[in-house]
Amino acid sequence: MTDPSKPWDGNQVRRWLERRWEVSRLDQAAADRRGYEANDDYDKAAAEEWVCRALKGEACTDDQAAFAKRLKELIAQDVYPATSIHDDVRFERHVRTYLRKLAKMTKANEGFEKMLRHQ
Repeated sequence: MTDPSKPWDGNQVRRWLERRWEVSRLDQAAADRRGYEANDDYDKAAAEEWVCRALKGEACTDDQAAFAKRLKELIAQDVYPATSIHDDVRFERHVRTYLRKLAKMTKANEGFEKMLRHQ
């Protein structure tokens, strides 16, 4: 990783992942209530939930390089098992997109301080 202007804060990353996990659950419920036209929104929220759940309990969040390595491993994964999604291909695309977003945030060590619901 590059020499960051601020140190890596594993606790903040875990709090951010926990908060995003909670928000994604709420977003799934809202999309589910909206019906068929919100299937893509549901799959997008389910993808965010899957990523946050996969990472929030990991010890690698304490080290920036280890966290980046884990993200690369997840991006390289072929299948992301999930239930209750509407379109497997769309879900996997959203998972990879969210993992790439996290990889950029990790590399720059930015964005984990933002705890607002909509990002």
